[in-house]
Amino acid sequence: MENLANVVKRIVPGCIALLFSLSATYAAEPAPLIHGHAHNDYMHTRPLLDALDQGFCSVEADIFLIDGKLLVAHTRSTTSPERTLQALYLDPLRERIKKNGGRVYPNGPEVALLIDLKTDWKTIYPVLRGVLKDYADIFSTFHGGKKETNALTAIVTGNRALEMFNGESVRYATYDGQLTDLDSNESPNLIPWISGEWGATFRWTGNGEMTAEDKGRLKDIVEKAHRKGRQVRFWGAPDKPVFWSEMLAAGVDLINTDDLPGLRNFFEERNK
Repeated sequence: MENLANVVKRIVPGCIALLFSLSATYAAEPAPLIHGHAHNDYMHTRPLLDALDQGFCSVEADIFLIDGKLLVAHTRSTTSPERTLQALYLDPLRERIKKNGGRVYPNGPEVALLIDLKTDWKTIYPVLRGVLKDYADIFSTFHGGKKETNALTAIVTGNRALEMFNGESVRYATYDGQLTDLDSNESPNLIPWISGEWGATFRWTGNGEMTAEDKGRLKDIVEKAHRKGRQVRFWGAPDKPVFWSEMLAAGVDLINTDDLPGLRNFFEERNK
């Protein structure tokens, strides 16, 4: 019978190697960037993957319905048959979530997938709903107003309308509210966000001091949204640190950016 000393000598090196391997795996995962939104994410060199490498917890994909497929692109003329929502986002997300024990980041928060409808919702949304249903194992779902939280939440923006959810006993997506929805009494499980175009409401472009008028207007928007349990995001906004700082100071929840490593570095410097 093998003595204890020999057993220990044989097993311990393997255990140590396994621990180092697990440590390296988790060390490679970035800390989740809960305030970062990867605007037009699909335009990066590695859609989705570049954002996840930086820890982003919100990514955006524009989709067109062409020949029955949900194709990801900024304009119809730049669509390609192989660049489907499933291929670029849903399949790699499902694989990653499975690897990470049910989350996009190990033990991390729910991640948002903002889906911008580029064609009429009456034709594209039913197709999107069918696709999201096929991925119900990774998406949060809603039954009678109650949420079953999962790794991801789908948020529909672009050519959308609340009526697209009419008659659904199970809902697989939520609605990206607009500034006109600030006073809506709909549940935050239906309208979790308020997104607005910065330049349509504010004059400040990130140069010089932000005016008191703009600060007051921004404060009012954030407070109204938060009272209803919603997060705030602005698009078409200055994409630089001075603007990001003002947004965080005002309580804006999601910083819209095309500069993924820049925003990551901004938060790292801020947290030092």
